[in-house]
Formats: sequence, C-alpha cells, structure tokens
Amino acid sequence: MNIFRFAGDMTHLISILVLLLKIYATKSCSGISLKTQELYALVFLTRYLDLFTDFISVYNTVMKLVFIASSLAIVWCMRMHRAVRRTYDKELDTFRHYFLIAACFVLSLILNEKFTFQEIFWAFSIYLEAVAILPQLVLLQRSGNVDNLTGQYVFFLGYVCAYLYM
Repeated sequence: MNIFRFAGDMTHLISILVLLLKIYATKSCSGISLKTQELYALVFLTRYLDLFTDFISVYNTVMKLVFIASSLAIVWCMRMHRAVRRTYDKELDTFRHYFLIAACFVLSLILNEKFTFQEIFWAFSIYLEAVAILPQLVLLQRSGNVDNLTGQYVFFLGYVCAYLYM
C-alpha cells in the first residue's frame, strides 16, 4: 500500500469526522458551505463509478463506500435535518458552484487519459476536488468568524492536498 495515499485517506477521514462531530454535537451547520459538501459528494460519486466493476482490495472498497456515504450524509443532514437546516447560512453561501462543475467537466473532456466514460468522470472528479473547497473559503471570508471545529475541518481538508502532491 502507498503510504502517502493512506496518509491522505486518513487525513480526509479525520476532516469528515471533525465535520460530523461539529454537526452532531452542536446540531448546527453554521459556517459550513453546503455547496462545498455537494461538490465533494459529486467528486466521490463520479470518481468511484468503478466501485462495483473493479475490485482492488477490501480497504479500497471500504474507503470508497465511506467517502460516498459520509459526503451524502452530510449533504442530507444540511438539507433535510430540521434542526441543522435552520442553521445553514444561505445568505453567505453564495458561491456559484455550477460554474466550477461546468468548467471541470469541459476540462475533463479535453484532458483525460483515455476518452472513455469512466476515465472522463475520473478526470472530472480530480479537477473538481481541486476547487471544491472554494465555496467554503469564500463563506468563511464573508462571515469573518471561524469556530474551532470548522477551522480544524478546513485545515485537515487542506492537509489532504499536501499528500496528493507528494
């Protein structure tokens, strides 16, 4: 197993656990960008299209399922859970993430390994993950207030990028 991939996976898992802890403990998603969470859900859904066709290892399959399930659970909680939904800062979360999706999709059509359905969506997920944090950063900049758990969540997400470039 690649130690850098493992470290990146664990760092990303920690960021998800910190975010879930924040939402569960405070019954609040204040300071969290729903648009960033939707982008991450889209990243994992498009990256792991091979989940049921290609088996690599139990670890790989479990991590794919955890990332998909946790990102969808966070989006569901922010959109549907009554107590959490009321705390969402819709006025501050105004980043137009559809432009990111469109730009990343066009880029994936141009820059990919092979022009196949699975490869295009894998490339799309890579490009989208690179910019998925932008709505969160804009929301934090607009609010001017970062609580401890939100700051830790963003820190660990940024730390994942360090392992991607090693």
